[in-house]
Amino acid sequence: MVGASAHPPASRQSLDAALRKAAAVWVQPDGHASRLVWALWSPRPPHAGHLLVACGGSDQTVPGLVDGAGVTVVVARSGTRAALTVVTGTAKLILPDAPTVAALAAARRNAEPGWAHVFTLPLLGT
Repeated sequence: MVGASAHPPASRQSLDAALRKAAAVWVQPDGHASRLVWALWSPRPPHAGHLLVACGGSDQTVPGLVDGAGVTVVVARSGTRAALTVVTGTAKLILPDAPTVAALAAARRNAEPGWAHVFTLPLLGT
């Protein structure tokens, strides 16, 4: 995992700015190795303050990412590989609504969406 050492908490503003530009983040479910995954930052309800991670099926795999799993997320500074912050939370399996599916499909660059599961990872305590 990139720079998983101690980092001061990022401000809500800097975390939001970094995640709006991020195409990928490091995700590490408890007891498993970290993975660089594509994800979608959600600044609007119903998932405001959450990172959406689609996986399974013919899409990316994230071993250990299940409903209720503890997860560590490393967010890099925009334009660098240096860690901005490390955030921990609990993964929640969701059934995405149509606008969320459309947003995930648009964020899924260079491939057809083929995920089986979508998880929210709360990063801003919401």
